[in-house]
Amino acid sequence: MSTLHRTLIRFDQHGDPSVLSLHHDELAAPGAGELRIVQHAIGLNYADVYQRQGAAGPHQDTAFPVIPGSQGAGLVEAVGAGVTDFKVGQAVTYLYPGAYASARLVPAQRALPIPEGLTMETAAALLLRGMTAEYLLHRLYPVQPGDRLLVHAAAGGMGQLLAAWGRALGAEVIGTVGSPEKAEIARQCGCHHVIDYRREDFVARVQQITAGEGVHVVYDAVGKDVFVPSLDCLRPRGMAINYGTASGDVQGFDLQRLHARSLTVCRPTLRTFVDTPEALRRSAEMFAAAVRRGDVPARIARRYPLAQARQAHEDLESRRTTGAAVLLP
Repeated sequence: MSTLHRTLIRFDQHGDPSVLSLHHDELAAPGAGELRIVQHAIGLNYADVYQRQGAAGPHQDTAFPVIPGSQGAGLVEAVGAGVTDFKVGQAVTYLYPGAYASARLVPAQRALPIPEGLTMETAAALLLRGMTAEYLLHRLYPVQPGDRLLVHAAAGGMGQLLAAWGRALGAEVIGTVGSPEKAEIARQCGCHHVIDYRREDFVARVQQITAGEGVHVVYDAVGKDVFVPSLDCLRPRGMAINYGTASGDVQGFDLQRLHARSLTVCRPTLRTFVDTPEALRRSAEMFAAAVRRGDVPARIARRYPLAQARQAHEDLESRRTTGAAVLLP
């Protein structure tokens, strides 16, 4: 098999979006156990921003240059020795670092066929979020009918999935947003109550909505600005889950804040919940089944050419965006 010409985005140092640059190179033939994929779409996630910034998180230290991103979808162009589960021409998606490229190599164990109900674009844009929502709602805290959930950034890509899926599970969903426009999006995506945190004290409003009982679980992708106050929104034995840090990392706090109501806090990462091929496919199928039932939306809000990755990152960091986005090679 010959090499393949490709376009890619990389960064040679951590920093703001200006460190992202466009390059061209040749991609080698797949090695044993690998797929060579010509990509149709590449997922854009806030985790890509953390990776570019060098922020603390699940990314391993990597020698520069770094190709950011970890999810995409496309067609298998070649298979390496020992690969029996995939064939040339098959549509696949994956979770594996190095996604911002028109073609790439992926271990076959980190790839899967496009689940029924998803397209290559929606798989690329939503699978990471969908599997994150799956473990947050079904495994880390198994949501039950009648539970109350507080979802921060409810109009964002993850927030929309959590709100919609949480409501489908029979929960009462309270969402926080930063503008009236985002409030309307959050309502459309399943929130029973929406709080504009720029205009209201979200802790006081949660206590008012729940008649002082508090919520069973908080889903927080914002981090520094909201996590510690969110503890005051929890009912006894409630759980606060910080799965993202858009406003900065959560700093240390007094554990005695948890004591009186036996609260639990958690800072999880998806990769520990999909660490085997079986777990990866099972989680993806649970999300796809929710899409097929109509429990969660499978929509693309924004599309950017791969060459406009800088603009995509700037838009993502602005907090003015809503919904899921993809880069198109």
